[in-house]
Parts: sequence; structure tokens; C-alpha cells
Amino acid sequence: MAEPTLVQVFGANATQTATELIISKTDLATVGLTASANNTAESLVVGILQLAKVELNTTKQETNTDIQVTISDDATPTIINRNNSNYRQLTLTINLETPDTVTGIDPDDY
Repeated sequence: MAEPTLVQVFGANATQTATELIISKTDLATVGLTASANNTAESLVVGILQLAKVELNTTKQETNTDIQVTISDDATPTIINRNNSNYRQLTLTINLETPDTVTGIDPDDY
């Protein structure tokens, strides 16, 4: 198999140059983002993770060994108390797999 493509991970309109990664908010709408000129940074990160999770998951990794990054949901949300308010905490697990010859995280290894 081959490395997942930019379009597979970031959506049909994703492109890159030597200095920029362009991800269309329209593509993030497929995972629930309502695109606006004022989306929060956190909502965009969650949208990117949710979209990437469609391609970068353990099920697809089983048939494509070139997938080295997987994103999965923790099945059980928890309730936490912060600032005297209850919050539902949902967890995503991101696994980074690379040959056992390096230490630390270097994006160029994936």
C-alpha cells in the first residue's frame, strides 16, 4: 500500500505548497464543523482530528501498513468538574508508530 494522501486525510480540497498546508473548512463540515469566519482554533483542531480519524484508524491500518498514525475514540466519556461546573470529557487517542530506532517525536519520521 501507500502512505495516505493529503486528500484522504484532510479532505477533497486539501493542498500544500512548500510553506503552506491548506485545509478547506468545507471539508471539515463533513465531520460537523459549521464553517464561519470566526471558528475557534479549538473547533478547527477538533474538526481536523475528526476528519483525519476517518482515514487514520486501526481498521484501515490493518490493510495498509504504511499508516503510522492512528486516531481512535475512547468509548467511555467521563464527567469532570472544573470551575464548579460539570463537563463531559471525550478522549481521542493518537498513536504514532515508527521503527524502534529513534527517540522522541519528529514529524519527519511519519
